Amino acid sequence: MAIEETTLPTTEDEWRVRLDPAEFRVLREAGTEAPWSGEYVNTKTEGMYHCRGCGAELYPSSTKFDSHCGWPSFDDAIPGAVKEIEDRSHGMVRVEIRCARCDGHLGHVFRGEGFTAKNTRHCVNSLSIRLDPK
Repeated sequence: MAIEETTLPTTEDEWRVRLDPAEFRVLREAGTEAPWSGEYVNTKTEGMYHCRGCGAELYPSSTKFDSHCGWPSFDDAIPGAVKEIEDRSHGMVRVEIRCARCDGHLGHVFRGEGFTAKNTRHCVNSLSIRLDPK
């Protein structure tokens, strides 16, 4: 079941109450779960993936694909649901993706890899999302 969209926390202390420590580390501190450890890496269930922080709809299951990278991969998000930010951490340039509603860290987006016709891979932490099955 998806999180109901409610008033968003306004402080990090309020987010700590809403999220468990692992979710907080990923969503609020831009952490990354270990590869192949997330609950949605191999999920094929139909439904809608929501932001675990605020409940916003992010990815229909029809956009999920097997990239064999160790994290759930999607080739498209719902228009306007995800924002992109340049990320120069860890000595490289990447594009971070965040929930447009609550600014929660989702993962990174990569283009030009040829996995899908859209040529895009949203590499998302399972801890950032929750599946609402169809």
